Amino acid sequence: MTQPVAFVTGASTGIGFETAWKLAAHGFTVYAGARRVEKMEPLKAHGVAVVALDVTDEDSMTAAIEQVIATHGRVDVLVNNAGYGSYGSLEEVELAEGRRQFDVNVFGMARMTQLVLPGMRAAGRGRIINVSSIGGKMYEPLGAWYHATKFAVEGLSDSLRIELKPHGIDVSIIEPSGTESEWGAISGDSLLATSGRGPYMDQAKVVAAALASTMGSSMSTPPHVIADAIVHAATSRKPMTRYPVGKGARAILLLRRLLPDRAFDVLIWKIYTRFPA
Repeated sequence: MTQPVAFVTGASTGIGFETAWKLAAHGFTVYAGARRVEKMEPLKAHGVAVVALDVTDEDSMTAAIEQVIATHGRVDVLVNNAGYGSYGSLEEVELAEGRRQFDVNVFGMARMTQLVLPGMRAAGRGRIINVSSIGGKMYEPLGAWYHATKFAVEGLSDSLRIELKPHGIDVSIIEPSGTESEWGAISGDSLLATSGRGPYMDQAKVVAAALASTMGSSMSTPPHVIADAIVHAATSRKPMTRYPVGKGARAILLLRRLLPDRAFDVLIWKIYTRFPA
């Protein structure tokens, strides 16, 4: 059998970058896509093919998948990892930014999936792996748009799993907790730019400090740990539907199920105020 073919979006840093080279190490032919192509150059040393990809641009997405299919005839595994977190009070975040977050985190994921499904159906097999977050099950102050997108990823993936089962295609959701990456710092900066001087200033300082703490914190998880879960979902004979992964992920999700909403509100705020603003 020829090598299975995988496509990883959002592969310029963090989880996507680690996933691309780990899949290559597990015998996959891997294509890594992102806007910042120069950031993916080191992946070439691991045998990963690097392609320019903007998941908000139809021509970019179509061209990337057509390139893979023209070369290999199929995509066996799609890892939808592209995404970002734009924080700020709902009152102050422009609707255009909310729409952009849905374009990247939800509609880009959906369109990439649409592009690979005809080939997967024809083959009678395939894997769709959607990177969500524990933020698809819980919430944070000043994160309304981000959490709305991740809740959407969860619902979309669950529906997709059932509708694709008759075609032999598995769908798994990856639910990371805080990860060591530039994501937290970028999200914190956007939060302060949006809500750092207005009526939500005090909250913004607390939440931004907590987001920035994912860089080098003992509470954050190295991205290779999340990548290992993705590789398991890609290679397991019977992949799980969900992979809560990272420090505190299972505990937070358990507490979300057990605690009343008001009690969980208090818990979240206490966790965030542990970080110096």
